[in-house]
Amino acid sequence: MGIGNIGLPGLLLIAVVVLVLFGRGKISSLMGEVGKGITAFKKGVDEGKQELEEQQAENAKDVTPETEEKDKV
Repeated sequence: MGIGNIGLPGLLLIAVVVLVLFGRGKISSLMGEVGKGITAFKKGVDEGKQELEEQQAENAKDVTPETEEKDKV
């Protein structure tokens, strides 16, 4: 019997055992912490992308020609 052969009854049994061992409150607080961690990770990735884009924009070469236009009066 391998892990791929657990099936629905086996998963339900595992869920019940985990619920009995840790309690409902502990599991819900753990899931809340997991959610906060995922949110923080996504925020960090977005900030990293934004920082890289800003850095690339600063390093971009300015190719506009410099022209001196004198005021004609």
